[in-house]
Parts: sequence; C-alpha cells; structure tokens
Amino acid sequence: MWCDPAFAPVADAFRETDGEDGGAALAVYADGRMVVDLWQGTAGPGGSRRWERDTVVNVFSASKGVLATLAHLYVQRGLLDLDAPVSRYWPGFATATTIADLLAHRAGLPAVRRELPPGSLFDWDAMTAALAAESPWWTPGERHGYHAVTFGWLVGEVLRRVGGRPVRDLVRDELGVPDLWIGLPAAEAGRAAYLGPPRAGDAPPAALTKAMSEPGSITMLAFGNPAEQLTPGLANTARWRAAEIPASNGHATARALATLYGRLASGTLLAPDVLGRAVAPRSEGPDEVLRAQSRFALGYMLPCEIRPFAPNPRAFGHTGSGGALAFADPDAGIALAYTPSRLVVSAAGPDPRWEPMVAALYACL
Repeated sequence: MWCDPAFAPVADAFRETDGEDGGAALAVYADGRMVVDLWQGTAGPGGSRRWERDTVVNVFSASKGVLATLAHLYVQRGLLDLDAPVSRYWPGFATATTIADLLAHRAGLPAVRRELPPGSLFDWDAMTAALAAESPWWTPGERHGYHAVTFGWLVGEVLRRVGGRPVRDLVRDELGVPDLWIGLPAAEAGRAAYLGPPRAGDAPPAALTKAMSEPGSITMLAFGNPAEQLTPGLANTARWRAAEIPASNGHATARALATLYGRLASGTLLAPDVLGRAVAPRSEGPDEVLRAQSRFALGYMLPCEIRPFAPNPRAFGHTGSGGALAFADPDAGIALAYTPSRLVVSAAGPDPRWEPMVAALYACL
C-alpha cells in the first residue's frame, strides 16, 4: 500500500470507512502520478479472506464511463462520428437517433416493452436485436432518462461493429489498463470480491421505489426486464461475473479505474478538443427513468442532485450501484476511484463513504 505524505488526510478518511464490514480499495492520481493506493477489509463471504492488492470487484455502472472512454478514443481516431445516425454503424437499427444521443441517455431506449425470456440478460444477440427493433419511449434528443442497463448493449454494439471484436476484447486491448474488464475472465475469478448485501434500513428514495412498483412503467422495465437482473445475489454468481453486460458488470481494481481517469485528467489519453466535447453537459434536469434531477455528458455522469460526487461541476466520471465511484477533475489535475464490496443503497444522494474522502482530497490540493 502507498500514500504520498501530502495526501495522508485522504488515507485517514479511507481508513475510517467500514473496511471490516466487507472491504474496499481507494486510488488517487494527482498531476499524472499515483499518490494514494490503499485497500482494507475482507473480500470473501463472512470475512473468509482478506482484501489484497490484486482484489477486483464488480463496479456496476462505473462500467459506463469505461465504455464512454473507448467511444471517445474511436472519435479521436476518426472511426466514430458522434453526430452520425446509429444506423450508419448498425444497419437495421430502427430508431432515428445519433451516437451522441446514445451516449447522453437521450435515445429513448432505456427499456424493452415486451417481456424478455429467461437468459436474455446473458445473450448479447437477443438484447441487441430487441433494442434495434424497439420503439423509443420519447422522441430521441428531446428528453433524457437513464439507460441503466441498455446503455451497455446500445453503445457496446456500435463499438463492436466499429472495432470488429467483442467489447470485452476492445476494452482490454484498446484501453490497455491492467485489471480492467467487462466481464471477468475465468482465470481471474478467484480474485473477485464477494459483494455484501445492503444493511437493513437502507432504501432507495420514495419516488424511485414507487416508479419501480408500477407494472409496465419505464422505470420498472429499465431495471426489471429481463427480470433476472433483479435476482438477489446475482452479482456473486460465476455466470454474472463471466458475462458481457457492459453497463453493469465491469470488474476492476480501484487502481485500474484511477489509472484510466488519471490519463483523462492529465490529457494523455484524449486530445483537449475531444475530451472537451466528451465531458460538456448534454443532459440536465428531470430524468424520465430515475424520477429525479440528473446530469450527463456524452457517456459520463456529471455531479448532480442524486450523485454530487465532486465539488467541481466540471468533474466527470461515473458512479456504480452500491458505492463504486470513479471520476476525474482536470481543473484540479486529479482522479479518484473507490471500489467497495459492501453495497450501500444511495440512489437519493452520494454514498456516505465518499464525502469524507473526496473532501479530504480537495483539501490537500
């Protein structure tokens, strides 16, 4: 483990989180170098094994920021046009919308209306075919709503067609960040942390709970169709870990995510003009799916009412269900990644574990 003495308050804040109730890792880049690389707690069920330097964890929707970075890398190479219709790259895609709208959650395809059969969650071709044929829930570009799971298949299928290989291979080879995967290779399964359930009393906000309970609602279908994605403990199964579900089953160390965002913060991965367009606010205001105020750039989440993860509104990154966080703040020259195994339900605001660490980081600058 390592912490630059100048960032000792960040390490202190991390050590005060609940590492003994599960485990977690924290990594921070500042001015292009790693200044914090810490881990603590346990990675096995019931505390059966300690968290190690190479422990990886499912980071859920923090995967979306990884996918977005790959998309903008293809933009930089001239392989992808953000203003082009999706059908240019994906013939047969029925909705008249752009690549930019896919990335900004504006395409109107956060859910499939028809009930999807068992196994669909793990069937790339079934999900992409269903989305290609689906009618949008709103006129693309006019509103936005969080594409909680469909984002991965929509953006991922475009990237697969552009890159000519499965998304898991593109993330591994094009981004070149060790210990960063979409779907965990079988050979690495023994490194995965067990995800502990939320503590009793944790609950999502009332508006989201109500929307989730409305049969046929956009929110219920976004999170519950295919229905198997609501299976308790699913993320601890070998089938989930090995699958290719780019919006939600990325696996990583905190070090890997901080490395990726550190490269973005320092300008060594994307050119300034490409990054500037990628992180400019694109969707702000009422979210059709989350029933709250949300804020997105082109694939990246921005600090907002439900996820105020950084004090600078120009910071960008993505959070993950249960507490994962990865973001960059180029203005401050920093990047932070936090990867816990004990899940916290925090849809109404920031994970309570983030604030002390993020506040300490900014105080050190």
